[in-house]
Amino acid sequence: MRFASLGSGSEGNALVVEADGGATLTRVLLDCGFSAKEVERRLARAGLAADSLSAILITHEHSDHIGSALTLARRWSIPLYMSWGTAQAVGADDAGVDLHVLWGDETVEIGALGVLPYTVPHDAREPLQYVFSDGASRLGVLTDVGESTPHIGTVLGGCDALVLECNHDLAMLAASRYPPSLKARIGGSHGHLNNGAAADILEGLDRTKLRHLVAAHLSQQNNTPELAREAMAGVLGNAITEIAVATQEDGFDWILL
Repeated sequence: MRFASLGSGSEGNALVVEADGGATLTRVLLDCGFSAKEVERRLARAGLAADSLSAILITHEHSDHIGSALTLARRWSIPLYMSWGTAQAVGADDAGVDLHVLWGDETVEIGALGVLPYTVPHDAREPLQYVFSDGASRLGVLTDVGESTPHIGTVLGGCDALVLECNHDLAMLAASRYPPSLKARIGGSHGHLNNGAAADILEGLDRTKLRHLVAAHLSQQNNTPELAREAMAGVLGNAITEIAVATQEDGFDWILL
């Protein structure tokens, strides 16, 4: 199994997860938060084509995550997976797509990948985050969440790789020119994780198998890669350079499990 980001941040998110099952290769796109043209360009940059996708999975209906998912699903006849609440929020239930409804904590098999959706607190209709497995390794993804829950810790424990939201630095957000209402939304219990909150989640996890950590969904205005790495390294005790950061423009290159 391997994974790579096409871009991560408030302007768009997309993560490719791939598993080689021997006879078949399964490749899914988690979120599709760019225009169709831009998704295809970023896929091509990674040596991929849209028609090679086995499925598109969506975390929630915000534009930086849903983006062109309906367009690409129709254009290339790609199955589209999301919660029923997300489907209703974007009209996917009546959009002429091959819609598959997901339910929290019910694993679905997509080719060589086992996909476990799990529920999180975020200001969306019915948001989900995901854990992927090829039977040997597990990749956990946690972005767009306001605060931790005991369930999150249980689901993400024992992962081999983790993509973890480090959206903002508290001091930078407080000093920003954002209006108070936006600051409250971002920092609220259904908003986004700050670096310290992400570090607390990481510290509480079973990390005995963790080999790869990626800080993701960084705010370009209210965080820096250095601050995110510093917070994560404080838990792991690793050199700061050993922690990857997903950027808005480039995402990150393939990581092999």
